[in-house]
Amino acid sequence: MRKNIVAGNWKMNTTVPEGVELAKAVLEASAKVPAEVGLVIATPFTHLCPVAAVVAGTRVELSAENCADKEKGAYTGEVSAAMIKSAGCQYTILGHSERRQYYGETDEKLVEKTKLALANGLKVILCVGENLEEREAGKHFAVVEAQTKNVLSQFTAEDMASIVIAYEPVWAIGTGKTATADQAEEIHAYIRGLLKDMFGAKVADDTTILYGGSCKPSNAAELFAKSDIDGGLIGGASLKAEDFIGIALSF
Repeated sequence: MRKNIVAGNWKMNTTVPEGVELAKAVLEASAKVPAEVGLVIATPFTHLCPVAAVVAGTRVELSAENCADKEKGAYTGEVSAAMIKSAGCQYTILGHSERRQYYGETDEKLVEKTKLALANGLKVILCVGENLEEREAGKHFAVVEAQTKNVLSQFTAEDMASIVIAYEPVWAIGTGKTATADQAEEIHAYIRGLLKDMFGAKVADDTTILYGGSCKPSNAAELFAKSDIDGGLIGGASLKAEDFIGIALSF
């Protein structure tokens, strides 16, 4: 049975003290959210240890926003999956559209990152999605299929128990645009169909697929009402505890 999850991606926002206060506010407000809804916050690397101390032993799980594609060694500035795990994380986000766009992350690199994350006991939120040009050219299905298959073909049905997929219509991130609930559901259902072809019906049914395109309290309920949308990967709205929890209350 797949789980509903609302995950907040703070991106490059908040100082460490601000992040600690935000985590405390999320934790305090989390009591309102039904137990069957998972809550995850993804913070900058600098925040992981102090935020882990805030949420340790609670229902709020902690994620990194990325991890290295190498195990360890002379890779100045990189942060490994083992480091993230030791800081108190349960998850890492991989393949976010901003990582792909600004830092040239490839599907091949994401395979390596995902392998290391899983090997270190982390769950992965794997992001896929098309940009505006690809959407307008009618290539959105092909783009999402390629990103999904290029990475997940290297993993087993058993591995999928630790992988969440987040569909990001890149054209709806930070633009104020939002895919309609029907547009989002169409792609989510398509991704679930790909998983069925790759891993079988049970894995497809059990895999959580999140929507990650300008989801906010005002539109979350309509999105989450769709049968293949299992929650959200929340950007800007996750920087206010009230908004983040408001989204989690939208199921």
